[in-house]
Amino acid sequence: MKPISELPLSKAQSVRVVLTDIDDTVTTDGVLTAVAYEALENLHKAGFIVIPVTGRPAGWCDHIARMWPVDAIVGENGAFFFRYDRKLKKMQQRFWASEEEFAINRARLVTIRDEVLASVSGSALASDQPYRIADLAIDFCEDVPPLPESEVDRIVSIFEKAGAQAKVSSIHVNGWFGNYNKLSMAKILLEEIFGIDIARDGDAVIYAGDSPNDEPMFAAFPLSVGVANIHNFAHRLKAKPTYVTKGHSGEGFTELASVLLDAKRLAGTSGTSTARG
Repeated sequence: MKPISELPLSKAQSVRVVLTDIDDTVTTDGVLTAVAYEALENLHKAGFIVIPVTGRPAGWCDHIARMWPVDAIVGENGAFFFRYDRKLKKMQQRFWASEEEFAINRARLVTIRDEVLASVSGSALASDQPYRIADLAIDFCEDVPPLPESEVDRIVSIFEKAGAQAKVSSIHVNGWFGNYNKLSMAKILLEEIFGIDIARDGDAVIYAGDSPNDEPMFAAFPLSVGVANIHNFAHRLKAKPTYVTKGHSGEGFTELASVLLDAKRLAGTSGTSTARG
């Protein structure tokens, strides 16, 4: 992982789309700081297409799509995307599976939930679970004392033993049934809404993250950035981000935003505001 200061100016100037994780990438210790929110807003105002790609639930994502300075959001690790058209006052939703499939899978996740909570002492159901439609989130350090890494691995193994996917974020283990992840839904969103094919236009997209559930995105995008706390998870990553910030969490995201905004100013171009559909 190279310092973000080594990102070539020409590559920074090619970026039109900023994809970013939320927890401990934009937020800091569970808080969305004023400077991190301002970084999102400044990117959006400058014409960048800004899209959070998160493990957070549908209920949160509806709010974020409506009220944050973003163009769309991918939620629950790729179960859906939401995009709010402010002119038409209409929420566009695209789900990976049907409601019937989600219902069947949620029932299957109940058995996993019960096994995890019974066998992994100190784990808890994530406080945002009631607002989820597709996955099961097990808290290992957000609202509970941090669990040892070995216990986090036990949670993952229980999901996988049942045939579910499981991804570790900075706060939760998220598990679901379905052949999707952050990358698969991000691809659909970029292609269907913004006309961006990552195989063709990969240099136009940058991704920022901080934990193992960001690994598919790190692997897919040549321009990938870890905020400094990615070092805590580096030993768990086969695919690491290309660049890393000096700052942790929201400070790191603000650092990345400054690099992109400075590059855009130097380019002297009007940006991509017309790319928003």
